[in-house]
Amino acid sequence: MAPSPLPPAPPSSVVIVLLFLSSAALLCESRLSLDYYSKSCPSFNKIMQETITNKQITSPTTAAGTLRLLFHDCLPNGCDGSILISSTAFNKAERDADINLSLPGDPFDLIVRAKTALELACPNTVSCSDILAVATRDLVTMLGGPYYNVYLGRKDSRSSSASSIEGKLPKPTMGMSQLINLFASSGFSVQEMVALSGAHTIGFSHCKEFSSNVGNDTHYNPRFAQALRQACADYPKNPTLSVFNDIMTPNKFDNLYYQNLPKGLGLLESDHGLYNDPRTRPFVELYAKDQNKFFQDFAKAMQKLSVYGIKTGRRGEIRRRCDAVN
Repeated sequence: MAPSPLPPAPPSSVVIVLLFLSSAALLCESRLSLDYYSKSCPSFNKIMQETITNKQITSPTTAAGTLRLLFHDCLPNGCDGSILISSTAFNKAERDADINLSLPGDPFDLIVRAKTALELACPNTVSCSDILAVATRDLVTMLGGPYYNVYLGRKDSRSSSASSIEGKLPKPTMGMSQLINLFASSGFSVQEMVALSGAHTIGFSHCKEFSSNVGNDTHYNPRFAQALRQACADYPKNPTLSVFNDIMTPNKFDNLYYQNLPKGLGLLESDHGLYNDPRTRPFVELYAKDQNKFFQDFAKAMQKLSVYGIKTGRRGEIRRRCDAVN
């Protein structure tokens, strides 16, 4: 019996159309938008707003902690929620890397609360990385900071490894050249780095991060240095001791952080470096005198950071629980 003839090959025009349709589908799947959840989860904004407001009222340090959590998630490997994953017996996750051990618990709790509420309303729809991005923006705004657009549609990372972030996050002891190079490796300019450093207008730092410099660094205001030594006197016995980054208005997002630096009221070695280095000092002086310019540049830099290295489409997943991969 003769073999049946092969079907004729489709015309090249059909192949081209099929390729176009498949790539268009991938493009649509991976495109971010401001109203990404308007149809799939109409209550997204309401749930986020209620959860964020309740948490910030009961725990006022949540805003600064969440801003720091986003930064520690995004800068090393992109905004993919990998910082939220817990370690297992077989894997040490990012959140247990040495540099992340001081991240406070409140922002993690906020993300869990928001995710739990969203899973009840819209199961398997909203990513943990989107929750973190929106929560950060809304908390900054609640403390008087600038509003900026957060594009939605990120997917969550399927993995998290402490070793993958080594050397990718700034440390308070780094020199200015190291910091500039670290941010440049992720595509951020010197000005964007200085603008993002304005996040230190809220929140606090643990004594261990700066106390060794207080007696040796002549850039500290003498009275401020004395007050820091007293505040941190017991830190070897009590490692949780901490001091506000901006001693003037610690719970208000404003430009006083920059105004403090020329007066020797910066807390970390890297804070003093911003004012003392000729590459960064002009931007410190600019933001110290013009809060609107700081807000404008901070908002632009945060919008850029919030989409840095994101995963979309099939390159990620929507986790059912933010602390574990599916």
